[in-house]
Amino acid sequence: VASGEAGFDMAAALAEKGCGWLMQQPQGSEVVFDLSGVDQASSAALSVMLEWLRCAHRRQLSVVEVRLSAPLSRLTAMAGLEQLLPEVHAETSL
Repeated sequence: VASGEAGFDMAAALAEKGCGWLMQQPQGSEVVFDLSGVDQASSAALSVMLEWLRCAHRRQLSVVEVRLSAPLSRLTAMAGLEQLLPEVHAETSL
């Protein structure tokens, strides 16, 4: 789970922390990435998400769902990255 701002100043630490957690999960486990609380989308947040996907793949984990905030969902679509993700659920903003 990631929330708040995932800017460039904290992206490396966030990616490392998430990968550390992923590497502790038993191989073959199912995981969900929840970025629905990321209120400011940036390419740094996308980089973190992609690094987590790479770590999950290396650990042979199954990412069954990715939850994105509305801003992050729009940025993911603009970057053409949605096809790289498993089932995506975007939070809608009113």
